Amino acid sequence: MTQGGGLQPADFETADYRSVLRRLTTLDDEAATMRAEAAHWHEERVAAAEEAIRAADEAVLSTSHEVAQAQRALEAADARAAGLWSEYVHKVGPVAERYGRTVPTAAIPRQRSDRDADDYFDEVANKVKYTAPARPITSGVKLLFGVFGFLGGVIGVILHQVLRDNGGSATGTWKDALPVVALLVLLACPVLAVVAAKRVADRRGAALDTSTVVTVLITGLVTAGILLTAVRAAAA
Repeated sequence: MTQGGGLQPADFETADYRSVLRRLTTLDDEAATMRAEAAHWHEERVAAAEEAIRAADEAVLSTSHEVAQAQRALEAADARAAGLWSEYVHKVGPVAERYGRTVPTAAIPRQRSDRDADDYFDEVANKVKYTAPARPITSGVKLLFGVFGFLGGVIGVILHQVLRDNGGSATGTWKDALPVVALLVLLACPVLAVVAAKRVADRRGAALDTSTVVTVLITGLVTAGILLTAVRAAAA
């Protein structure tokens, strides 16, 4: 018999029956213990694998929800960007249309990426809605508007005389109405001068107030009256 109680094959020749039986019983107990430990280890590994699979499934489900939310947020951002661009094109006009009616490629250069998209949209919306205050009308602009009224009166008198000269008296044709048309044209030209002055004021960002409109209109009518009187006096 060897040291530690173990039996070697040569020891069976000298060992008695009881010693061999006791050793075999001890080996059977050790094997049962090892089998129990192996079964417990296997169960732990299976439980750990099932837990890992469950955690992975939850991560996939959570990621899918996040992707869906990100897609909805992207669609909402694209829709708002398109709305802001359409509003900007409508407000600015041809200056913006040269870039196309569709939304340009989004670009946020040299800005921090930790800002929310709504912050950028609110900033753009405020800029789109901003309207610069109208510039005051200077004396030079008022003189220009006076020139508009003067030219309106001159053109009105010229057209008036042309229409009257081509009109007839009781001819039974459309020329009989030309004197009336000539009078309407004479009065309409100063009004058209006001419209032209309004367009110029809008392009310059200046406010065309009531006094300026009256100035242009009166200048045109007075010019037309003076020139018409002078023409008739020369004809007489």
